[in-house]
Amino acid sequence: MSRWWPLTAVSLGTFMLLVDVNIVTVALPEMATGLDTSYAALQWVMDAYALALAAALLGAGALADRLGRRRVYVAGLVTFAASSLVCGLAPGTPLLIAARGVQGLGAAAMFATTVALISASYSGRDRGVAFGVWGAVSGAASGIGPIIGGLLTGSLGWRWIFLVNLPVSVVAVALTLRVLAESRDPGARRLDVPGVLTFAAAAGAATYGLIRAGDSGWGSAAALGALGAAAAALAAFVIVEARSPHPLLDLRLFRDRSFTGIMTASLALSGAAFAYLLYVSLWLQTVQGKSAIGAGLALLPIPVVAFAVSMAGGRFLHGVAPRWTVGAGLLLVGFGTLGQAVLNAGSGWATLVPGMVVIGTGVGLAMPNVTAAAMAAVPPERGGMAAGAVGAVRQLGYALGVAVLGAVFRTVLERSLEDRTPGGGTAAHELTSGRAAEVIARSPRWAQDVHAAFASGLNAACTVAGVLALAAGAAALLLIHGGRPAARPASSRPGSAPAPLASAREAE
Repeated sequence: MSRWWPLTAVSLGTFMLLVDVNIVTVALPEMATGLDTSYAALQWVMDAYALALAAALLGAGALADRLGRRRVYVAGLVTFAASSLVCGLAPGTPLLIAARGVQGLGAAAMFATTVALISASYSGRDRGVAFGVWGAVSGAASGIGPIIGGLLTGSLGWRWIFLVNLPVSVVAVALTLRVLAESRDPGARRLDVPGVLTFAAAAGAATYGLIRAGDSGWGSAAALGALGAAAAALAAFVIVEARSPHPLLDLRLFRDRSFTGIMTASLALSGAAFAYLLYVSLWLQTVQGKSAIGAGLALLPIPVVAFAVSMAGGRFLHGVAPRWTVGAGLLLVGFGTLGQAVLNAGSGWATLVPGMVVIGTGVGLAMPNVTAAAMAAVPPERGGMAAGAVGAVRQLGYALGVAVLGAVFRTVLERSLEDRTPGGGTAAHELTSGRAAEVIARSPRWAQDVHAAFASGLNAACTVAGVLALAAGAAALLLIHGGRPAARPASSRPGSAPAPLASAREAE
């Protein structure tokens, strides 16, 4: 049994960081009321974590190769714990959002080192078993985040979704220092600091611009300026990477159409499958009257079905080319989200269940295969870079999905209210900030209009998510080579093994 303690230490950190991708989802309505915050701030509570994780993931892997994987993993755990404490005690949203960003940096340091630590701790059959357990832990963490969030929020309050990380982090740090040996890569590449900074600037500016578009209008100067800055930062990232002798992401990899298709699929997958659930949670709790626990349970079909399909697929579909599993999975995600765009003023949560089942099936087919497919599409020495890029792009897709779908949701909801009621714009701000019950209590005659407006907003968000998933699925079918899948290697490079990230899941 003692030989499995290193796996336990690594799995504890992995479980925490993936749970925190989407543990916040069902806590947002109570958080909005407790902190008297805005719709845009709710989006940033979700996105700050995912953006920091995406921006730092590749750089953290390179840094760990040079400084030591155990050292960086412990630093990540300590950073994650300290920022969780600040999140739990934050008196207002500015500090909470900042702490969520720091939490994401700690998560990146943890996630970038977990695969390498497992590879260094095990060999032969034990390594395969260890990666299997680690993958199962990753999938479970992504799936039960909303349930844990609902239980903690409903029984102890929203602050405990962060404070619960403290005792787990203490145990993980103590165990890591006791049972994990240090490891480095003698041939580690230099850290591409300009690449990290320009990528982070592009991702952050794009997300800010999209969130401001939903809050201030698509034609507002702030939104357009931020989106312009994002385009400039992205251009700078391309120039930096093309000229760097040690690039964060070797752009020549995109010459292979399979790699391009896989990255497109990764960008769309989490955003289309999970980002809209933030707005479903608002609807379930503030309009449908469900508790935080009830909302978490209502979202459960996606991770449960995804886990079951992933397990069955690993057994029966291991010989199917990733072109078909990834492409078909994204098409199912698209059909599932489009199938949820059928809400009306009288709809209840059960209306969403069939679509969630279809989405879960698609996620279970696509998500376990994108990382292995990316590694198979590049030279062996670039396997770690490819796997890390998939993880970073998946998190970026989730963050952008929250922003894009949020802007669509808010715009359509507001227009729906303006068409139905006087003062609809003010009411829309209250509704998207978790105060639907207050609006209805103040003006009971608005109840039907509030239900209809929320349904319109969710329908629009699901439609956009569905179209994006269908487009990405078609791209995957056209671009990814149709050969048999390569075996999933257990590389010592950071991020080189497949890891289901939901996110929210991650949510992961």
